[in-house]
Amino acid sequence: MKDLVWDKLLSVQVGEIDDDHRRLVDLFNMLCHAVADEEERLYIEAVLDELISCTVWHFRHEERLMLKYGYSDFWEHRNEHQELIESAKALQQAFVQQGKSLTDEEIEFLEHWLTGHILTSDMQLGVFLCMKM
Repeated sequence: MKDLVWDKLLSVQVGEIDDDHRRLVDLFNMLCHAVADEEERLYIEAVLDELISCTVWHFRHEERLMLKYGYSDFWEHRNEHQELIESAKALQQAFVQQGKSLTDEEIEFLEHWLTGHILTSDMQLGVFLCMKM
């Protein structure tokens, strides 16, 4: 699997959110390399945990901005965040507790999870925040 590359297509035009997204893309790429290189399970587990933890932090960051600036789609966006985290944590639980490997399909799921959210919901949020900030 090839690396995700940060480019202007993924930019929501809000510097602090773009910075978070760049970090998430970097962590995703680290995870992909760790799996492809058959790194130690504990290392893969650590990278996956960091990706999820950073994502949770990032989602709270976005939610704080949505509340501060009165984003009308707050609850819908927040629910999407919760669904994404629950899906990622289920994948993590299967990896850690059940000893399953991360498959290409699960890596692809994470990629679509990350890019899909940025390209849809976060783009809408970015347009809103650019008008308000």
